[in-house]
Amino acid sequence: MTAAVATRGALGADVIAHLDAQIASARRLLDLVLRQGVAIRNQQVDEVLARMSDLQREMELRAGLEQQRTQLLDRAGAQLGVAGHAITLEAMISLMAPEEAEPARTRSAELRGLLAEVQREHTVNRALMRQELAFLDHLTRMMSGEDDLGYRRPGEHAGPSLRVAAPAQTTHRVLDLEA
Repeated sequence: MTAAVATRGALGADVIAHLDAQIASARRLLDLVLRQGVAIRNQQVDEVLARMSDLQREMELRAGLEQQRTQLLDRAGAQLGVAGHAITLEAMISLMAPEEAEPARTRSAELRGLLAEVQREHTVNRALMRQELAFLDHLTRMMSGEDDLGYRRPGEHAGPSLRVAAPAQTTHRVLDLEA
């Protein structure tokens, strides 16, 4: 076997193994984001926080995968005489054995789809959390009886209030809505 064929086979196997690792990580991320969404909808604060910790750990693992990806791109770039950041999947495939090309394309497409789904679900979760926080802010303001809860220096007062005295008994009505 020539050195070029050995290098070609090694790169292909490494790229496919790397794509498999990326896909496994993306599946874990998707599972975590979906579980976090359920916890947000069910207002399970401890579960939301636990999923955030899990997501942080997975993102740390993904940082290592990104380093491996950069090394693979640099390897392919060195073989093609191009900077690693300019390498595309098709350029890498040109360095692989023919039977590795389609599995690499399939895995790459699956990875892109998974990451797009993770991004969509994460965006939904962020919107749900903003909605919950806005509701809590509203409740806090309503229960305090203050119109302005902005930051003031210690000892600084809001100044005279132009509000009419509140009635002796206040009724608060709250809706628990789900989107």
